[in-house]
Amino acid sequence: MPESSHTPPASVTPGQWSFTRWKTIGQLEALEVHHPVFSATVFLQGAHLTHFAVNDDTNWLWLSDTARFEPGRAIRGGIPVCWPWFGDPARNPPEIRKRVHTPSAHGFARTALWRLEDVRESAHEVEISLSLNANDDFADQWDGHALALITFSFSVRGCQIALTTTNLSKDPLSLSQALHTYLPTSDISRTRLLGLGHSQYMDTLKDWDYFEQEGPVYFDGETDRIYESAEPLTLVTPAGKRKLTSVGSDSTVVWNPGPEKALRLSDFPGTGWQKMVCVETANAATDYRVLNEGQSHTLGVVIGRG
Repeated sequence: MPESSHTPPASVTPGQWSFTRWKTIGQLEALEVHHPVFSATVFLQGAHLTHFAVNDDTNWLWLSDTARFEPGRAIRGGIPVCWPWFGDPARNPPEIRKRVHTPSAHGFARTALWRLEDVRESAHEVEISLSLNANDDFADQWDGHALALITFSFSVRGCQIALTTTNLSKDPLSLSQALHTYLPTSDISRTRLLGLGHSQYMDTLKDWDYFEQEGPVYFDGETDRIYESAEPLTLVTPAGKRKLTSVGSDSTVVWNPGPEKALRLSDFPGTGWQKMVCVETANAATDYRVLNEGQSHTLGVVIGRG
């Protein structure tokens, strides 16, 4: 699998960028944006956004204090890109499962080295695009050929992420995926998620049975649910509100490891579960997508103030 180097692959030559700079963090290359009204950090490995903030705000994303920035290692926090399958391969539909040659969860995109395609800047916005050509280089993990293009748009209003998959093979391609967004809170017990009331969901902690959500989602321990809904959501924490609006999705994953699982996770503080929650824009479970030859699908989320 490709690894990070001191000369990041790019199809554009860094020119007179006003706000964007290369930076080596740990052993990985990243693009740092320092705009007068917002800031952001995007790693080439995994096309992984780990930081976004407006003005003097703290990070809108949760990033583990013990995260390690190493080639081939997924970064704990931010927004991992789960692609071209989400979760345990064995829990995916047969059309996806038959293509996967590894038991590893969440696909290979989050540890692969993406290619910089473009950096666009204006007085009000910065846009960064990266691509991943999933070809024979990944044949030991997955049977398929697709192009993933992700675009991050940053402004004072918030950040927008669009992940577009194009099937480059002649056969139909089935995939599941997620933008695995980690959001911070000062106290998970005083945090609630609005917008999923009356939605059906699968509870993976209760034999994957179906339930109906009544009112807001509250957190009192481990939570791992796939909601059959993509309505606009509002996360309410003691510090304020954050709104998430999705496109190209009919499923939302809500996850918190709780105290026991947190101790088993890599690069995760033992008490970190009290300070975060994942609200994931997804094509998961029955919401997986099938692309014919040359067909594209875009999964996206806009994160803004509540």
